Amino acid sequence: MRCKEIIKFLDDWAPPGIAWERDNAGLQAGSPEAEISNILLCLELTAQILDEALSKQCSLIITHHPLIFNGIKKLNFASDPNAQLLSLLIKNDITVLSYHTNLDYTKSGVSCQLAKVLGLKNILPLVPLKSLQSKLVVFVPVDSKEQVMKALFAEGAGTIGNYSQCSFSSSGEGTFYGSSETKPAIGRKETFTRVEEAKVEVAVENWKLAAVVSALKNAHPYEEPAFDIYPLQIPHLTYGAGAIGDYEQPMFDDLFLKHTRNCLQLNNFRYSKGKSSSIGRVAVCGGSGIEYLKDAIAGGADAFITADIKYHSFHDAAGKIYLIDAGHFETEIIILPEIQRRLSEQFPQLSSQIFITDYSSNPVKFYIHNEGISI
Repeated sequence: MRCKEIIKFLDDWAPPGIAWERDNAGLQAGSPEAEISNILLCLELTAQILDEALSKQCSLIITHHPLIFNGIKKLNFASDPNAQLLSLLIKNDITVLSYHTNLDYTKSGVSCQLAKVLGLKNILPLVPLKSLQSKLVVFVPVDSKEQVMKALFAEGAGTIGNYSQCSFSSSGEGTFYGSSETKPAIGRKETFTRVEEAKVEVAVENWKLAAVVSALKNAHPYEEPAFDIYPLQIPHLTYGAGAIGDYEQPMFDDLFLKHTRNCLQLNNFRYSKGKSSSIGRVAVCGGSGIEYLKDAIAGGADAFITADIKYHSFHDAAGKIYLIDAGHFETEIIILPEIQRRLSEQFPQLSSQIFITDYSSNPVKFYIHNEGISI
């Protein structure tokens, strides 16, 4: 198996086109053509995890946090830890893929998995992403409508939420006059021609647009097919930041706090109290998501769980919503089993060769004063 097959599968789940514009998701080192045997999954790549990959003879490492985030100006193998990692990766022919904000924003991605681990139901994006789609409108002879629609759907056009192959068609009359240099599929050149045509409309994710237009041109009978593309500004039903959901039965706040600790296997966490002692609706955002605090409140959440929260943000939430800082690592590490499950189902021949790292890359430690130990 080649790496590009895994890239294609993961890109379909977490499209690079939805990633934050300043992110560096995708291939970090190696080649899409590389032959893949064992795979190691981790939140971020460290020297210890790379040693583990080498010991398990992994040819592919998939991370959440990109190994290369900012532009590289020099590689100092003597003192730069990242440069040292890159050197070892190249020497050992190991490919690294990173799925970062595109995995944060996608359906069943980081925040959705966090919501599922917490036992929430009816999970939706907290802040749906906008400006991800365009509408493609094409005019096609009635007799060729089905073949053109089939070609569009094959490239992923016509997806709305959980529905695929969505379109709208209407009938009308098209006209044209071809010059002496044309070769019309219908009628004759230098002749005014009327054709019964269908107007077909489909929504297309912007990152699929080039492939869809190419498929349209190949399937359309005309030399120069007429089509329009309109940008859409509506919220996307599938992709978004954070997640929000409900408990089947609300729980008292003290039980909710214990439930959160147990579900995320936390030693401790910071929080501030909200306005209600009953927690039924909860918003989450894996990693640093305090910017969505107002959205959580507006969405009617009784509690908001995220990480990297500053002191003044707790003041902003006090008396309005339970605000919990459950840790950056702790709210994102839950995505690794989902990646493992999806890869194992798609590539069963590799299922026994897909490993989740045995090591924690979390640099944050807790000091327990009463016991005098650090954990």
